[in-house]
Amino acid sequence: MMIPSPWRADFPAIAALQRQDQTYLDNAATTQKPQALLDALTHYYANGAANVHRAQHLPGAHATQAFEDSRLKVAQWLNAGDSGQIIFTHGATSALNLLAYGLEHLFQPGDEIVISALEHHANLLPWQQLAQRRQLKLVILPLDADGLIDLAAAVHLIGPRTRLLAVSQLSNVLGAWQPLPALLGMAKAHNALTVVDGAQGVVHGRHDVQALGCDFYVFSSHKLYGPDGLGVLFGRNTALEQLKPWQFGGEMVLEANYHDARFRPAPLGFEAGTPPIASVIGLGATLDYLAGLDQDAVSAHEAALHDYLLRGLAARNGIRLLGKPQLALASFVVEGVHNADLAHLLTEQGIAVRAGHHCAMPLLKRFELAGAIRVSLALYNDSEDLERFFEALDQALELLR
Repeated sequence: MMIPSPWRADFPAIAALQRQDQTYLDNAATTQKPQALLDALTHYYANGAANVHRAQHLPGAHATQAFEDSRLKVAQWLNAGDSGQIIFTHGATSALNLLAYGLEHLFQPGDEIVISALEHHANLLPWQQLAQRRQLKLVILPLDADGLIDLAAAVHLIGPRTRLLAVSQLSNVLGAWQPLPALLGMAKAHNALTVVDGAQGVVHGRHDVQALGCDFYVFSSHKLYGPDGLGVLFGRNTALEQLKPWQFGGEMVLEANYHDARFRPAPLGFEAGTPPIASVIGLGATLDYLAGLDQDAVSAHEAALHDYLLRGLAARNGIRLLGKPQLALASFVVEGVHNADLAHLLTEQGIAVRAGHHCAMPLLKRFELAGAIRVSLALYNDSEDLERFFEALDQALELLR
């Protein structure tokens, strides 16, 4: 069955990679970029770069307008309402660290932070280190057999000492949507703050943060077909009022003296220094491009590709999936074959997939695995990409078994 991608030509790097005999299936790590983004970056730099917000000259005014237009576009993409609830950071990891340091003053020794067993290091280590600094208890929600956070266990683990819940929307290893409404409801019942790591989830479908009801939502631009070096933090106004600045410098200051200072409210109060201006403008262009696509067609394409991937893996002996992936990716191991050896042979055949622990080392340890192979899909992939992967996989396994 042929599954073509009608959007493939919009991403020039895909054709360039094909000319190098490369098949790109590592989209959960980062994505290729649409021509609309490349055009926006060229336009910004070719027509006069400038710093934002304080310059009185025309290039500064143009840059500020484009920068703040992108903030509006992000707010619209997430249905956030007030665009002042959108903070630009230097990555999703940076945004999560901002939360862990900026909320630290709210915690007392013995308070609890709840995360899940499947978290990416970026949504584990900031909370782990905060717990160590403030003598807090870090509670880990277990998973069920399908790779979902176990709600029956969670109802007993989220309790009156819980001050914050931080969980992923879509696992970067297991490819499963997590039961956020139930989890967020449990946390809210105890007046705990809620943080959603949307780094993987934001890429697939449209997500409404108002309907979701979390206090904070984090994602990275580069996984959403945007530029790198840019993260987004959505925070509800009431939650942002509890957040303190983590980094200090230019832009975020209302008044500075030698021995004291006053800082701006959100969002500028959390955007110290020169922000990633070109990347912010570029993300706006990417969101314009994505907003112009038929979302139902994109979702149907992604679902068909994922089904094609799962059926192909199931047809081969000795392959074991991690969890029950629902969308976007699949991680697997092969009986009697080391993931690094398999990855090496796939790489030699021009197949770009990811091997190892996928920045989720404790999760892989729970599976008693040193690593796994992950194939991850994007809207520009097609069935021919997967056929090349399966052909390379068969050849590699013939050599390794």
